[in-house]
Amino acid sequence: MRLISIALLVFGLILGGASPLMAQDGTAAAAGDDEELVAPIPRPRPPELGGDPLPEGAESQGTGDDVTAEPAEPEEMSMDEAFAAVASVTPQPVALTARVSEGGPQITEGLTWRVFDTKPDANGNLSILKRSDQANADFALPPGEYVVHVAYGRAQITDSLTVEPGPNQKSLILEAGALTLNASIVGDVPIPAETLRFTVYSNNDLSGEQTLVAENVQPGEMMYLNAGVYKVESQYGRVNATVRADIRVEPAQLTEATLYHRAAEITLKLVSEPGGEAIADTEWKVTDLDGTEIYTAIGAFGSMVLAEGEYTAIAQHGGRAYNLDFEVKAGLPREVEVVTSFN
Repeated sequence: MRLISIALLVFGLILGGASPLMAQDGTAAAAGDDEELVAPIPRPRPPELGGDPLPEGAESQGTGDDVTAEPAEPEEMSMDEAFAAVASVTPQPVALTARVSEGGPQITEGLTWRVFDTKPDANGNLSILKRSDQANADFALPPGEYVVHVAYGRAQITDSLTVEPGPNQKSLILEAGALTLNASIVGDVPIPAETLRFTVYSNNDLSGEQTLVAENVQPGEMMYLNAGVYKVESQYGRVNATVRADIRVEPAQLTEATLYHRAAEITLKLVSEPGGEAIADTEWKVTDLDGTEIYTAIGAFGSMVLAEGEYTAIAQHGGRAYNLDFEVKAGLPREVEVVTSFN
């Protein structure tokens, strides 16, 4: 009977439309409240989740839950687009060659290649990315911009390098020539190679200042230089026999230059009589006309190369000093005797 009563009560509530609302503490809300209690109407399902389309001008209210629309599928790449995307970060082949002049022969040896990044590092320097000593340099570089430098002896050039997807080739024109140097004494008197050294300066600075290109260059040594005018200094011996000249180097040509000295090799010796034996353990000094000391040595002989001019030789031995004024003229080596009996 109890079960039948409960069923009839529920059935009556449904027919009568009354819906007792239970409070959170389990007691029934008062039936005489001012506001009519009506069951909430569920919101319509939005079209994106399968609901009916909204009327024109209406906005979807959603379901009350946060709904995230599914992301659109990415568009499919073509084969060409896919290849370009991969190639943009994949190292590409780069072949570099160099020529001495426009239309001239390709250089087959003696090259040094360097490839730099275009962005300076913290010290303001460009980082070296690649290096090769091969005449035909082959690199692999990702597409982008670079700086390439090639040196051929003392000739060099720097240029930009753009790497694109696919094979890349670049040929640099050095505008370079060769130079060999030698020297003689006026009158075509040969000079021993071991007593000669050359120094080469460039004169490309707009301020007129000279830039050292090469020093201690030996006679006959082949130098590769960028075409232009160079100042060459020839040093004969180690004292004051020096001559200078401006020499032009032409592209793709060998320039052979000979400089001429007005000087001579002098050997000093202290003797007790003309033609006598040299006295050992002699201290030597040589001064120019201004009294400037230009040479010192200890021994039986004093040997040096001097430019044309007038000099004074001072020989000290046994607590005594012996002087001699002498003149140097360009020509073959000669001896100068300081005789003790004449002092």
